[in-house]
Amino acid sequence: MVSLLLLLLLGLCNAHDGSDHGADSEILKDQSDTEDISTTILRMNNGSSELILEGDLMIPRTRNAMKCISKRYNCLWPKSANGNVEVPYILSSKYDQSEKNTIVNAMKDIEYNTCVRYVPRARQTAYLDIEPRYGCATTPGYLGDKQTVSLQRFGCISHGIIQHELLHTLGFYHEHTRSDRNQYVKINWDNVIEFFKPQFRQMDTKNLNTSYDYTSIMHYARRSLGKFNSETITPIPDASVPIGKSRRLSDIDIVRINRLYKCWRYL
Repeated sequence: MVSLLLLLLLGLCNAHDGSDHGADSEILKDQSDTEDISTTILRMNNGSSELILEGDLMIPRTRNAMKCISKRYNCLWPKSANGNVEVPYILSSKYDQSEKNTIVNAMKDIEYNTCVRYVPRARQTAYLDIEPRYGCATTPGYLGDKQTVSLQRFGCISHGIIQHELLHTLGFYHEHTRSDRNQYVKINWDNVIEFFKPQFRQMDTKNLNTSYDYTSIMHYARRSLGKFNSETITPIPDASVPIGKSRRLSDIDIVRINRLYKCWRYL
């Protein structure tokens, strides 16, 4: 428990409040088309006042959230009688129609090859509240209550970033922290900015009998959080393998969703 609290404190940034921020800010100008998804997410979240773990996981002060952090893949959205996993959501009216379309299309791409279905919220207690708050971040797994997904305008509204955050809400964490990662990547600890080293900590994950996926939408880029933009993650044994470059779900991401939620007809 002490180590977990220490990890949360190490991930805390204090420069801003958690409210909506002006979309015309010069500092937060949209660069998402020219950089890796993880680079954009980490840049957009720099300065958030939320408790942030692993770069983009907001930690609310609830027992359920702590359970989802300590036990990977343990907080799953329930299945409906029809066999689908229905995830209710609300889209903030502060998004324009183009932004709403981008978010909905990212959801439809997840739906296409899985049994996950995103449905507009009616009166459900548990739902995703998608808002243009500061940064690109969310809480992990199913909490049984309102769950905020922060997708700031002009920076976070891209297909890949939206899917990255939606996979967090389904219970998935970053690929470079999985339990067998040392067989596939080398963490160059001397190159990692000291404050961010907890974001590279290896976790006791359930990998659902899937291979390590360099192409996962959940993989950090090779220079994420490096000193002077130095390489923090190196693929092994072939250091030239691209990592953190995907802009949509990989085939293995899709398999994992279906295995985790027992979407048998899609396997």
